[in-house]
Amino acid sequence: MRVKLLNIIFLMLLAVSTSTAGPIHFTQAEQQQIFVPTPNLFARSDAFSIDFSALGKDGYSFPLPVGKAKVVDGQYLDIATTKGDAVKAMFGGTVRLSTQTSYGNTIVIRHDNGLETVYGWNAQNLVKVGDRVKAGQTIAIVGTKNGEVRAFVAILVNGGWINPETLLDPDSHRLHHQTLTFRKHSNYVQVVQPPRRESKGITSLDPDDAKEDPFEKNSAFELDLQKLEKQDWDYPLPGSHVISPYGGSRNHKGVDIKTKPNDEILAAFDGVVTRSGPYFGYGNCIVIRHAYGFETLYSHQSKNFVKKGDHVKAGQVIGLTGRTGRATTEHLHFEIHFQGRNINPNLIFDHTSKKLQASVLKLDKSGRVSKKN
Repeated sequence: MRVKLLNIIFLMLLAVSTSTAGPIHFTQAEQQQIFVPTPNLFARSDAFSIDFSALGKDGYSFPLPVGKAKVVDGQYLDIATTKGDAVKAMFGGTVRLSTQTSYGNTIVIRHDNGLETVYGWNAQNLVKVGDRVKAGQTIAIVGTKNGEVRAFVAILVNGGWINPETLLDPDSHRLHHQTLTFRKHSNYVQVVQPPRRESKGITSLDPDDAKEDPFEKNSAFELDLQKLEKQDWDYPLPGSHVISPYGGSRNHKGVDIKTKPNDEILAAFDGVVTRSGPYFGYGNCIVIRHAYGFETLYSHQSKNFVKKGDHVKAGQVIGLTGRTGRATTEHLHFEIHFQGRNINPNLIFDHTSKKLQASVLKLDKSGRVSKKN
């Protein structure tokens, strides 16, 4: 209750400061220095909270959606990408710095949620101090570091570093679904994470989480799809529609779903890539091994972003839709296998809502899958 109350108070203060005070004016130091305290951040309380799970699709964007990110020294993201890629704002806010610094062309955005983000090594800054930006808005063109096309991205609170992994997964680019509390102490800000909720049963299809083989003692086990953690699954092609269902007269082994050419394809679950490359009529094909005998297959890509042996996270961009192989239009052919046998993806996903089915599946060691009555 205290966390929610603090969050409401903080948002009310932000609304007053942004709606009645007019344009935000930054001091000379704020326009020239990256690491400066945020005025009045803790003026009314020694803490504020942000519910990242409440952000909609338009409330957050990874700065370089197709880049490969790694966290350096627990302080910032080093994101490798391609020349000319667009750098995007993580959250909505106001640009407080856009100039040359020790990180090259640099932008700092003071966000409406109380945090700040830093974008460095830019080839070109596209926004100026005082500009209002939305999450996902292009703010710069990516530059180079040591001869490689890379971006520097940091997250700050009151002028201090936050480990990016506290907020997001650098592999999948997704925010953690959590509420963080930022508590002011004399000379630092403590980031308080919620305790991890203990779950019973299978809550992930990540091979690394599969500590036991459910078939060791029984020939079948049950999988409640609604117990899979929200951050551990994603629909492979958001916004798509089905153009060819599973089965039918031609014994279709998967489901064909379509949006537009070169749209981003997402990994359905955490797993390990076992195939990535041309594969007969599948064209550019990716196969990901998940826990308990599950695999997903994605094909006809114009481009694959992962290679054999990569560990991927649910929601990670793994390729772009195309028409390689035997395909008459750009689309994604998506298959799900269990114990080496094709199963109807409809058993797992509702293709209309783009959500998991509200079902309990009975899984047999032989590869048979059925809904529990």
